[in-house]
Amino acid sequence: MTMLRQIGVARATLVAFAGMGVLWGAYAALIPDTKAALGVSDAGFGSLLLATPVAAVATMLVAPKLAPRLGRHVLPLAVLGFALTFLLPGWIAQPGLFALSMVLVGVANAFLDVTMTARVSALELERGLHLMNLNHAAYSFGYAAAAVATGWARTAGFGPGPILGVLAIGVAVLSLLALEAGQGINGFAREVGAKARMGLVPVWGGIIVLIAFMSENAAENWSALHIERTLGAARGEGSLGPAVLALTMGVGRIFGQAVVARVDEATLIRWGAVVAAAGMACVGLAPNAAVAYGGLVVTGLGGSVLAPTAFAVVGRLAAPQVRAQVIARATALGYMGYFFGPPALGLLSQMVGLRWALSAMAGVILLILALFPRLAAAGGSVQAPGGQGCPAGA
Repeated sequence: MTMLRQIGVARATLVAFAGMGVLWGAYAALIPDTKAALGVSDAGFGSLLLATPVAAVATMLVAPKLAPRLGRHVLPLAVLGFALTFLLPGWIAQPGLFALSMVLVGVANAFLDVTMTARVSALELERGLHLMNLNHAAYSFGYAAAAVATGWARTAGFGPGPILGVLAIGVAVLSLLALEAGQGINGFAREVGAKARMGLVPVWGGIIVLIAFMSENAAENWSALHIERTLGAARGEGSLGPAVLALTMGVGRIFGQAVVARVDEATLIRWGAVVAAAGMACVGLAPNAAVAYGGLVVTGLGGSVLAPTAFAVVGRLAAPQVRAQVIARATALGYMGYFFGPPALGLLSQMVGLRWALSAMAGVILLILALFPRLAAAGGSVQAPGGQGCPAGA
């Protein structure tokens, strides 16, 4: 009954997270075809994506000012805008125009991500429920389903344009389900009276999310190519890489949703980082596709709890007056990893090979072990109006 209640409360945001997952899942599964159509190297493909994070970060910083003006329509409009941007990239074979289309995707993705994350955080605090892992699970399951379907479509001979086009239209139609009734439901409460300090909560939280997203998106965006090119799998089999990762992340997030009320956040983060690092090393060093799939399973199970737990802690430690702004800043910092990760991995792959580039991500993930204690400590220094702190255990 608890899970059903949580799904009912989070219906609108679940649609948003799932819709985002569907489109990114298809995009990742199509990367071998997209890269071949563009005719660029690993480093060249990575460099085409560099403008995306710049636009995304800028959008995330202004989102808290724009979103309140859209009221209860902000979430469905954000989902609709995000879906429409994916109508473009699959049809473009000219590198410069492809980069421009991905800038538009980055802007729409950034606005949707800040909007839906702020709404989830507000719901958690209003209803006294843990919802962040559940919503991120919806993203992962949407991602996995789309990646599998895209693999089948690729095998049947369909290209990036038709596949992304059909899925984009489907998500655009489903955006209607993200509409909620009532006032003040978009998670961007206006500041009243004295302004609370943000402190270092968005900094440490954002860095943890940055690493989580960097490793997750690196595996999502390059595992298909790694499996087909480095490990010699057949065309279409590489699409199972992103699918396996996303599916296991979805399962891990459902599990995390169940245990988050019983296991302290530090323990969840610590073991998640260790397991994810081990899995990523296994993916990079895999001798064949089967071992790589196994590594992606381990990576997904461990990495699944990292970003949702960090976001939940950031939202809980922030003072209500600036919660949306804190989440927006942490998200902006975090998504530098989400968008910079694939280009950086492409450049590293060009220098040392994709196998060792993926393996290096394992060491990056382990940095989270030293960062989470700093986030918890930063929460105790955030002062709400009137001098009352927001303790880490609130």
